[in-house]
Amino acid sequence: MNPRKYLTVYKKFLHTSLASELEYKTNILIDLITAILSLIGSIFLLSIFFQNSGIIGGWEFEEALIIQGIYTILNGITNTWFNPNLTEIVKHIREGTLDFVLLKPIDSQFFISFKKINPSGFLEVILGIFLLIFCIKINQIDLNLSFLILSLITIICSICILYSLWFFISTTTIWFVKTWNATEVLRSFLYIGRFPLNSFSFSLRIFFSVFIPIAFITTIPSEVFLGLSQSWKILLEVIVTLLFLITSRKFWLFALKFYTSASS
Repeated sequence: MNPRKYLTVYKKFLHTSLASELEYKTNILIDLITAILSLIGSIFLLSIFFQNSGIIGGWEFEEALIIQGIYTILNGITNTWFNPNLTEIVKHIREGTLDFVLLKPIDSQFFISFKKINPSGFLEVILGIFLLIFCIKINQIDLNLSFLILSLITIICSICILYSLWFFISTTTIWFVKTWNATEVLRSFLYIGRFPLNSFSFSLRIFFSVFIPIAFITTIPSEVFLGLSQSWKILLEVIVTLLFLITSRKFWLFALKFYTSASS
């Protein structure tokens, strides 16, 4: 794999997507307002849970806002890359255009995963970053090199796990065309990631750590921000991330063996 080649191709993808989005500049303003209102609504909903008790699952409201910030960033990334691309796999298979993807001199998984970009999702990512900066201030978090490195590592791991889950479900389209409901169920489960994992019962914590790894997606990065995460948890998240990435890649290559070309 030639990194320079893929970087050049990705720049073309980015340029095309931005050019297409800027044709309707009013949409950018609407998307910004929508993202702001959505974040305000999420924070308001979170505050309701803390009305009767100042602490839930050992988390104060100001600390729980960190989880909301990370969730907002991840949701923005989902809307920017995962949703516009991975849902297109169904279209490729229905119309037989996956043939042309497989014939291109570029990795098919890369092409399918990053061809389209929804720039409006960047607005949500920016709002999430601003919320995290605000949380750093109100929680009086000490900024140092170790904190920045561990935070970056855990957030990148969260993005990779989330991508793997989306890609794994989308790949099943090769056998089952209607997978949209499955992705909506996944998004519903990930919606729970806005709340501290310790606020749920023991059985649900196990479920959201093993089957739907919300603990690795939002809780552990948030604990790193607060200096509460232990080294073994961070190491475990890295291992889980590699496992998810490798498994989703192998599953894609395995699924392609069952793909029937439109020309065959």
